[in-house]
Amino acid sequence: MADLTEDPNPVLDIDGLLINQEHNKTQEEDNNNSNSQLKNKSAVFGKDREDNSSKNQNQAERDMASIHRSGSRPQLDLSKAAIGGNFEEKDPTILLPNQSDDLSHLALDIGGSLIKLVYFSRHEGQSIDDKRTKTLKERLGIANGTRRSYPILGGRLHFVKFETTKINECLDFIRSKQLHRGGMDSRHWNAEAPANENAVIKATGGGAFKFADLFKERLGVSLDKEDEMDCLVAGANFLLKAIRHEAFTHIEGRKEFVQIDHNDLFPYLLVNIGSGVSMIKVDGDGKFQRVSGTNVGGGTYWGLGRLLTKCKSFDELLELSQRGDNRTIDMLVGDIYGGMDYSKIGLSASTIASSFGKAISDNKELEDYSPEDISLSLLRMISYNIGQIAYLNALRFGLKRIFFGGFFIRGHAYTMDTISFAIHFWSKGDAQAMFLRHEGFLGALGAFMSYEKHGLDDLMVHQLVERFPMGAPYTGGKIHGPPLGDLNEKISWMEKFVLKGTEITAPVPMAPPPGTTGLGGFEVPSSKGGTLRSDASALNVGVLHLVPTLEVFPLLSDPKTYEPNTIDLADHNELEYWFTVLSGHLPDLVDKAVASEGGTDDAKRRGDAFARAFSAHLSRLIEDPAAYGKFGLANLLELREECLREFQFHDAYRSIKQRENEASLAVLADLFAELDSMSEETRLLSLIEGVLAANIFDWGSRACVDLYHKGTIIEIYRMSRNKMQRPWHVDDFDLFKERMLGSGDKKPQPHKRALLFVDNSGADIVLGMLPLARELLRRGTEVVLVANSLPALNDVTAMEVPVIVAEAAKHCDILRRAAEAGSLLVDAMINPSDSSKENSSSVPLMVVENGCGSPCIDLRQVSSELAAAAKDADLIILEGMGRALHTNFNARFKCDALKLAMVKNQRLAEKLIEGNIYDSPLIDSVNTQIRFQLFGVIVMLVR
Repeated sequence: MADLTEDPNPVLDIDGLLINQEHNKTQEEDNNNSNSQLKNKSAVFGKDREDNSSKNQNQAERDMASIHRSGSRPQLDLSKAAIGGNFEEKDPTILLPNQSDDLSHLALDIGGSLIKLVYFSRHEGQSIDDKRTKTLKERLGIANGTRRSYPILGGRLHFVKFETTKINECLDFIRSKQLHRGGMDSRHWNAEAPANENAVIKATGGGAFKFADLFKERLGVSLDKEDEMDCLVAGANFLLKAIRHEAFTHIEGRKEFVQIDHNDLFPYLLVNIGSGVSMIKVDGDGKFQRVSGTNVGGGTYWGLGRLLTKCKSFDELLELSQRGDNRTIDMLVGDIYGGMDYSKIGLSASTIASSFGKAISDNKELEDYSPEDISLSLLRMISYNIGQIAYLNALRFGLKRIFFGGFFIRGHAYTMDTISFAIHFWSKGDAQAMFLRHEGFLGALGAFMSYEKHGLDDLMVHQLVERFPMGAPYTGGKIHGPPLGDLNEKISWMEKFVLKGTEITAPVPMAPPPGTTGLGGFEVPSSKGGTLRSDASALNVGVLHLVPTLEVFPLLSDPKTYEPNTIDLADHNELEYWFTVLSGHLPDLVDKAVASEGGTDDAKRRGDAFARAFSAHLSRLIEDPAAYGKFGLANLLELREECLREFQFHDAYRSIKQRENEASLAVLADLFAELDSMSEETRLLSLIEGVLAANIFDWGSRACVDLYHKGTIIEIYRMSRNKMQRPWHVDDFDLFKERMLGSGDKKPQPHKRALLFVDNSGADIVLGMLPLARELLRRGTEVVLVANSLPALNDVTAMEVPVIVAEAAKHCDILRRAAEAGSLLVDAMINPSDSSKENSSSVPLMVVENGCGSPCIDLRQVSSELAAAAKDADLIILEGMGRALHTNFNARFKCDALKLAMVKNQRLAEKLIEGNIYDSPLIDSVNTQIRFQLFGVIVMLVR
């Protein structure tokens, strides 16, 4: 690979590296030394009553309708799809058992300026025999079949672009990844093997004709030319339907993402600004017509700009415009009317009356004008005219929605602002200009979809997850040179890139405090300028992960209006605060991650690389909060976990979780005995208080980390319970008690099935949620413990919960019988005939994964197992700040729902007291907010 200290264009494949990761287990048994009895005192929670509104009955089905473009094209066969590989992997493979292997994985759009590639990556999964999972799937009615058993297509859709002048780099990239041969691993491919003379790659754009012979000569493949207009429309329709928040407006430098109602998408006007401009009226899937266009487009700007400024590239010309002042060349209305507006016809003094008009009267030669001013004047002239013509065509057909795409835009802020101003001006605010995050890839994506067995028509919006790999904040999706072959090359690239100094946007590492891996702390992320990126507003394009096993949570009251994120990171103050929190937590996280891998030199090197990469992500988002699309706190936390996995840190808190589980299990029997000695009403309050007290243990909280230096886990738990007093900040316990116990002689029916979304390992699940689950089981309610699919901080995972339950069941017959009924105990699965009649009739305790690996959860994308379990559930319990406060605080459900969390963040506690970010009524008096150091308590009920 290139020496980055010399090469101004670092070599990097930001999205092509596939890493096999080992499955990590934390299965420890038998805990001794019970501690003294536990005491009771206060907690947090809430409840949601059933929403019987008929208008929301089938909203999920309507909102998530399948995408159909052309019924004549065979579809990607998603039947019996399952997540493959180990659940601890960075990106679990999607297995498509009924999909044939003869798929091409690459499509191209070869334009006059840029080559755009869309390709699908794959790798093989491993077979595993999971009896618990098989039994669970049978119980929940999920289609049978052994998961992870088919060595076939995975699911990652990648977007890459090259300048057309660097077509040889593009060909090298395709060859290095073997994309022309089905994407096989280049390290295992025989380069001398004869090429398949019949190999075909779908392509569109003028270059598909111009460079056909070159592709045949260099790669041995033929280019199958697809109609450019067909591809543009197919690509746009797919993105607008399948990608949430694909479209955005851009006014005065501010991006606002727009959620398009799929049922109201058509008709719209698609304005593709390439060398020239095409305007296409789109009436439906496969239904469109080119209604207008103009020969004044991107080619005009680049051609005139090159003649007038001597610029060597389109990007250089755009960069000049950012420093220009068009008033030195353009004639304004104020120049004609003595600095005054022409208010009678609605023209301000700053309105351009004549582009380049001052050049008529100025006694100047070309060299007397600044290239920057010329570039800006030219940009405004062409952008305004395209905007005006687009609006007139929209007016002609009665269209309110106008989407702009093409290489001319390139995510350039001033270009989008200028077009937006023109649309707003001529429509008097009735119409909006909208842009697409993947706007440069419409044609390539449409060509990709044209493969007979590779259509994406049936995908739904919840089945695509966009993730941003390490290189995203550095390159904005641009690729130079061959891909990285392995993790070591990836880390080397990162280390060399950092040596570039001023060219990096990531924070500069400070002197490390004792005991760190070498990076220590980081300064608060801030922009370092635009050395790497001519326009800081340029949007980054990530990798789209096809996950056909993700579903919309069926108990959401209204999926269409559901918004998971409670905190709006569009507020710059919120953004800076949370970035500071994450930066401050980074050194401790790196230390824990390195320790989880044995503290080896390799682990330290990976830890340093992770810290640099994540800091670069933070810097990029501080620079432009919308760079990765609409990003909330949940997305930010997931980005951190993905970054850890990218550098093969499977479970940074593994040893800590094991230690805390052991300490908590050691005192569980005492807690059960204490609870069983109470009256029913007292026990219910103590259980809720126990959940809240146990939820204090969260390694994502700085205040919690500080507490660990002041006592043992059991001592802290006891103090936490003793500090809590009712009323809580939002306290609906009495309503919950009435639903559970009834009033007077009226006894309510128990819930049929409860979904308990568990949070942290240790005391949280062992001393908090398991006793609550035990109480529900005692009342005849089936219990499903819902845990993370992948590790995140010290959150418990679905792979770890059965081990914890098995240990807890040694102290409790209720848990043992329920665990056997739910197939959580191995001996019960191996020899079910040994189970007594009493055991077989017990309500089951089950465990399902939630489909994510983050402290938060987006209920629009959950595992198929969880969706199946939810169909018969009538009680939801969301526990923890991440799942119940940072996300889903305002979520409404079709059944009863409790939201329990102990507030462990000072800023969040203050926000709750102010009551200015939530729509639930809050108690006004600060005195009612009982806090343990920096910890607050909140209980709520959604009505």
